[in-house]
Amino acid sequence: MAKTDKAQPKYEVAYKEIQAFGTLKDLPLGLSDNARTQSVEILNQVLADTMMLRDLYKKHHWQMSGATFYQLHLLLDSHYEKQAELVDIVAERIQALGGISIATPHDVVELTRIPRPAKGREDVPTMLARLLEAHRIVLEQCHEGAKAADESGDDGTNDLLVSDIIRTNEPQVWFIGEHLAATPLQRDN
Repeated sequence: MAKTDKAQPKYEVAYKEIQAFGTLKDLPLGLSDNARTQSVEILNQVLADTMMLRDLYKKHHWQMSGATFYQLHLLLDSHYEKQAELVDIVAERIQALGGISIATPHDVVELTRIPRPAKGREDVPTMLARLLEAHRIVLEQCHEGAKAADESGDDGTNDLLVSDIIRTNEPQVWFIGEHLAATPLQRDN
């Protein structure tokens, strides 16, 4: 059979970057470049930490054990799904501001403030404490970022940080934290 050049995909192309990381496209958003630059930087930090939190949820979901295995296995997977939705929302906001969102594990490793967990399996209290610490980091950044966005007039970023990120993370902290309450599974009476 003869080979045709027209139907052949051109998979060998010269890679070409069309917008450098750290730059903004000019968009008529009614926001100053300074406000957009600030919001993109804040959101990329939130994005890196949210991606790490999302992945911690999946790691701990896979490695869960103990008497509450089933309940925590399901809870952590549910929280993972919500964090995955937040990742997409934050990345799209960055792009909508004319910036470039981080996107790969390499980017996350460079930016995240969340400490790296052990590669091995940890006990349940350690896993849950790690999740709570990661949430604290994300929430603190969001509170600071929401205030900065409000002061710069970026209502969209402020709303995203408060209405989406904070309002998703706070109940997750509550649900995870309650599993660390020192209550016995059985009583001796």
